[in-house]
Amino acid sequence: MTDVVALGEVMLRFDPGEGRIRTARSFQVWEGGGEYNVVRGLRRCFGLRTAVVTALADNAVGRLVEDLMLQGGVDTSLVRWVSADGAGRTARNGLNFVERGFGIRGALGVSDRANTAVSQLRAGDVDWDALFVSGPRWFHTGGIFAGLSETTADVAEEAMAAGRRHGVTVSYDPNFRPSLWAGRGGADRARETDLRLARHADVVVGALGLAGKRPGGSPVPAEEVPDALAEVAALVPEAKVLATPLRTVPSAGVNDWSSAAWSAASGFVGGPEMPGLHVLDRVGSGDGFAAGLIYGLLTGDGQGGAPAGAADLRRALAYGTAHGALTMTTPGDVSMASLAEVEALMAGGSAAVRR
Repeated sequence: MTDVVALGEVMLRFDPGEGRIRTARSFQVWEGGGEYNVVRGLRRCFGLRTAVVTALADNAVGRLVEDLMLQGGVDTSLVRWVSADGAGRTARNGLNFVERGFGIRGALGVSDRANTAVSQLRAGDVDWDALFVSGPRWFHTGGIFAGLSETTADVAEEAMAAGRRHGVTVSYDPNFRPSLWAGRGGADRARETDLRLARHADVVVGALGLAGKRPGGSPVPAEEVPDALAEVAALVPEAKVLATPLRTVPSAGVNDWSSAAWSAASGFVGGPEMPGLHVLDRVGSGDGFAAGLIYGLLTGDGQGGAPAGAADLRRALAYGTAHGALTMTTPGDVSMASLAEVEALMAGGSAAVRR
């Protein structure tokens, strides 16, 4: 039995620490991926039983990814292993090189993920009805997986529709990566795909990604967030909850961090505000927000993705904001926070030394 299942790519992240990719002689290795990071956080921080549907090339690199996933506690029984030819011509595993940035130098990601095993998934490869009948309460996927190839959006849509048929709460994060859409219709096609998939979702995380004319546009000013979420609600009328982290970036090491949400039951709700948050590594913080939000919704007074009212949604935002903030205090994509730390931060805890 699993509480939450995700669909997405899991890559190896190569981290040069405080240095630069271009001059590094050694890297620390982590696992990571937009959709996977969510279920990894839900398992390690929040104690839920989670699994990921993905595919890996069956070689030593793929088995390293598996080993890291096992250390994270995520169930790997749904991984599809694909034969590798030794040169990556038929299938390979994705790599992601990431600099954290410092001060005026922003974070930098350089991915190497073409022709990966998971990008070759097609509709019909996974028996979603058999998976969902076993009883997961929540299913999560997003725009990174949908943008991997010409077939992955169809896989995501098939999975989301099956989840809805079986009464599973479905969430979608319209994460936009320009590199995934270059030469394939760019931001316009990404938006078309996001809207197509988000209409199958009960909960849209990162919902401001659907605001405006195209993804990756200008950030939404704080005073315009309520109207922007109302605009998104009109585009995805089936969604029960729209939520988003809010960030301004004075420098790579200091961010203003907050959140907001909308639901049909409560209207607009603002989340906690954390101005001047000191950041070690911001990559994965949006996924950390999603994990906390999902935990809050699953354990609130409402039923899964349907909060009972503003207080229920505000509580879920508090979990998401605190967990996302703590994710930025450690290296790598994945959360190293504990539930006790999250709840202490929600209660106004500080960074005082504990003995």
